[in-house]
Amino acid sequence: MTKKYKILITGAAGFLGSHLSEKLTELGHTVVGIDNMIGGYKDNIPNNIEFHDLDCCDFPKIKKIMKDVEVVYHCAATAHEGLSVFSPYEITRNNYLASVSIFSAAINEKVKRIIYCSSMARYGDQKTPFTEDMKAKPVDPYGISKVAAEEVLKNLCELNNIEYVIAVPHNIIGPKQIYTDPYRNVVSIFLNRMMQGKAPIVYGDGEQRRCFSYIDDCLSCMIPMLDQENLNKQIINIGPDEEFVTVNKVVEICSNITGSNLEPIHMADRPKEVKHATCSADKARKLLNYETKVNLNQGIKQTYEYIKKRGTRDFDYRLSIEIDNDLTPKTWKNKEI
Repeated sequence: MTKKYKILITGAAGFLGSHLSEKLTELGHTVVGIDNMIGGYKDNIPNNIEFHDLDCCDFPKIKKIMKDVEVVYHCAATAHEGLSVFSPYEITRNNYLASVSIFSAAINEKVKRIIYCSSMARYGDQKTPFTEDMKAKPVDPYGISKVAAEEVLKNLCELNNIEYVIAVPHNIIGPKQIYTDPYRNVVSIFLNRMMQGKAPIVYGDGEQRRCFSYIDDCLSCMIPMLDQENLNKQIINIGPDEEFVTVNKVVEICSNITGSNLEPIHMADRPKEVKHATCSADKARKLLNYETKVNLNQGIKQTYEYIKKRGTRDFDYRLSIEIDNDLTPKTWKNKEI
């Protein structure tokens, strides 16, 4: 990687976007960042980027900001898989329509490449581990919105001869992750509650199984996607497949790190939640030399240290519930997290 690019990063105040912005500027690239501040923190934004507090759906302004941009990392998302069943309008707008806005502006500017961060939700509840050659079968509005955006990206890029890469990072943890969102980021929710002397809340029996990826391991794949030649038109899972653990195990690790001895509070299962979800990392190993360098315990410890340094906070219910019925989790209805 010798050429220096002008790069647009959406979600630059969020978790993945802020880390990407920081790393790419360190490598000498010029970064323009945008974020509507729904899922990020102001102190996440690197000082040496051009930042715009802006909604991705504001197409006229996006089009102006896109001037002279050569590569786009579209990381912004309202990544609320469980909540999407009860707030489908806002989540579909923020994932699908926002993506179409970004893709349209980028293609109009004739960028070299678009890297789109999709989601493991694209695979639904198929047999694990999920591989990239599986047909996308999302089971909730969030997953549907991400796959719909993928299809528009492929359609427009192929028509206009623009390179694209679809990255599928999953369950990323680490510093800078928002930990005040009651609807997502299970590790951060557990830690924020336990550090305030509150018991963790577990939906269902806690035997749901996931793999978790530390942010630095994810970045080791995201950075080469900038211009590595053999990645055009590829879908690539990013994250470990070695530690496939239950939610109950995550609670145990968080308890050991925080010193909490409170028994988890079990609530009813959330509708449409996939029981077992993990992705194969074989393709990332082959194309990007992916290697898991930070294990789950170490990753949770680093996340804990970040929250400890920044301070625990109350949960922020800034996203509204659009469908309120008997299926809606009581913890969300009553703001009990």
